[in-house]
Amino acid sequence: MSTITSVCVYCGSSTGRDGSFIEAGRKLGNDLARAGLRLVYGAGATGIMNAVATGCLEEGGAVTGIIPRFLINREAPGSSLDRLDDLILTEDMHQRKHLMFDRSDAFVALPGGIGTLEEIVEIMTWAQLGRHEKPIVFANFGGFWGPMLSLLSHMKAEGFIHSEERVRPLVVDRAEDIVPALTRTGAYSEGDPAIIGRL
Repeated sequence: MSTITSVCVYCGSSTGRDGSFIEAGRKLGNDLARAGLRLVYGAGATGIMNAVATGCLEEGGAVTGIIPRFLINREAPGSSLDRLDDLILTEDMHQRKHLMFDRSDAFVALPGGIGTLEEIVEIMTWAQLGRHEKPIVFANFGGFWGPMLSLLSHMKAEGFIHSEERVRPLVVDRAEDIVPALTRTGAYSEGDPAIIGRL
């Protein structure tokens, strides 16, 4: 069994239309730092990604940024990457996602777009396949993830989500409740070694 020491946050590199998402992202970053949890994220210096990292750093937290080289000019311009205490450059998105998984003990999806959706769905897929039992949180600020959660319920009802006990994300409505929710989950299993070896 392993304990949670690092949290991967998936979120938009844009601000979105609701300004409260930026505030919530910064609050989560603050809380991660205060709890002594390392933030793992996509190294972006724009949008909600920037808010989470800034929040963590301003409270003295540790931050790992993982970004493909081709995205640096778009999502991390100038010297923004210099502020991170741990920066990893990858050659592609595939490598980025695997490293984010390997370096994280839990996953949180804040509001975001297609990239955020794709990342959290992949993490749920790996959980269903038995690759991990790391906690997964949907930060359902203002009901943002409501349609996604309804779709998951529909898939379950129609019999398309097998190993249902492995796909039970936590749903949290407020930023200040995310770290306590993760703390309550306690230790987690790394998954079935036999299955991991085949993936």
